[in-house]
Amino acid sequence: MLHYSVLLKETIENLNIKEDGLYIDATMGYAGHSKEILKKIKRGFLFAFDADIEAIKHSDKVLSEIGKNYKIFHSNFKHMKKVLEKENVKLVDGIIFDLGFSSPQIDNEKRGFSFMSDAQLDMRMDQSQKLTAYDVVNNYLPEDLEKIFFSYGEEKLSKAIAKKIIEERKSKKISTTLQLVELIKQAVGANYFYKNHPERKIFQAIRIEVNGELTALKEVLPDAISMLKPGGRICVITFHSLEDRIVKRMFKDYSEVNDLVKGLPQIPDDYKPLIKIINKKPILPTNEELEANSRSKSAKLRVIERV
Repeated sequence: MLHYSVLLKETIENLNIKEDGLYIDATMGYAGHSKEILKKIKRGFLFAFDADIEAIKHSDKVLSEIGKNYKIFHSNFKHMKKVLEKENVKLVDGIIFDLGFSSPQIDNEKRGFSFMSDAQLDMRMDQSQKLTAYDVVNNYLPEDLEKIFFSYGEEKLSKAIAKKIIEERKSKKISTTLQLVELIKQAVGANYFYKNHPERKIFQAIRIEVNGELTALKEVLPDAISMLKPGGRICVITFHSLEDRIVKRMFKDYSEVNDLVKGLPQIPDDYKPLIKIINKKPILPTNEELEANSRSKSAKLRVIERV
């Protein structure tokens, strides 16, 4: 199964891996990053999380050929801290978040992530969960659809698209990806559709809603920072502006002196920054990587270190 891990070399280098360290791959996927971490931690341990059972089955085989010093959890990464407390793990040396979804997920037509092939509206990362893209498209209120399309897809014609969906579902259910694409095209007109590709934005918005992606990210980052040992690092790869904004803002907040004590000659320990930002500007894919994998085009890597 072909999967290309974006910014792999840069992420592994910035993690500053120690041979005896404890590491978390919060978004294991098809084990691209996990594999490289496991090769370097002969006396350490890797904890990996993923919501996708297909990815877990594949990655377990891959990792078992490298070593036995790992454990995979079928869980959303937002539960990371609670899950690892049960394993008596409170502090780790490094954490990776690769927030994109894997090529095998996009390319597997049955999963309904792609707007380029016909499939049932699904889009679940965790296929044991109840909420699907079908439920969002067919059951959400008009104002909720519009809000999701605008907030998560940043699509300016969100209202027109939501209205068209509501009209359509009065007569029949919207059950497939290409049915939805056609409705988006009708709502915005062919000219706008081919010029601006609103289907990309709408599919992104529905996927984020189905999987609670941005909520989970906001919840997990403070936990991840609190779990780092001094000198430990977090590497986050984002793929769109909504994710990157959350990561950038939170890292900025945690790396600055609390406003209450700013300007004092002596800053009390409780008010000192918890982290320092390693790269002021995000690390972007090289030209070589872009040639090898066009899907890495929007990727940005941000790195912080616990002080």
